[in-house]
Amino acid sequence: MLIANGLDEAVIGYIQRMNEPMVVVYDREKCIKIIKRDAKISTEEAEEFFEFNVAGAYVGELTPAYLHKANIEQIHELADA
Repeated sequence: MLIANGLDEAVIGYIQRMNEPMVVVYDREKCIKIIKRDAKISTEEAEEFFEFNVAGAYVGELTPAYLHKANIEQIHELADA
């Protein structure tokens, strides 16, 4: 499993799927809060940094996953989009 540097506080577990390697899962909102705090930047800047440099950094099948918390209605809206 790969670990995202500096975001240990945001780890919420790992994902295990059939015939796939386990990957670390991070809470997206906690990641953004950590980036904002550590870099002393605005929420908007932290979100942009996170999306481009963290969530957008694919490093192979062991790339960590970042959880977007959502309820079932939000999931249905995304599925229908």
